[in-house]
Amino acid sequence: MIGIDITQINRIETMIQKFGQKALDRFLTKEEQLLAKTPQSYAGFWALKEATAKALGCGIGKECGFFDIQIYKTPQGAPKIALKQKLIDKYNITSIECSITHDGGFAIAVVVLQTQTPTPPKGF
Repeated sequence: MIGIDITQINRIETMIQKFGQKALDRFLTKEEQLLAKTPQSYAGFWALKEATAKALGCGIGKECGFFDIQIYKTPQGAPKIALKQKLIDKYNITSIECSITHDGGFAIAVVVLQTQTPTPPKGF
């Protein structure tokens, strides 16, 4: 399952300027806020959480909220994702790969979720 998202960095920056700490608390844990210290990083984390929910096929909402997705980094600084166990169990997820990039005023994230039982393609 694959998900991708693109976010304007200035959109996230404007949201933070307008709502301050409440804006960050809306979609990032305290630990994530320590990792993402710039508007580019905040937008990248937003895009990564959105891309993850899209890969699940449900989007951010009742089934999967921002806090069901935890972003952390490897010792080399690469982003990684941990999911709440309820999502891993529901979708039979066996591995998660992700990437974030920033350029030209945008942050883009992609997520690939591997499942134990792949969904076969639907014919017609």
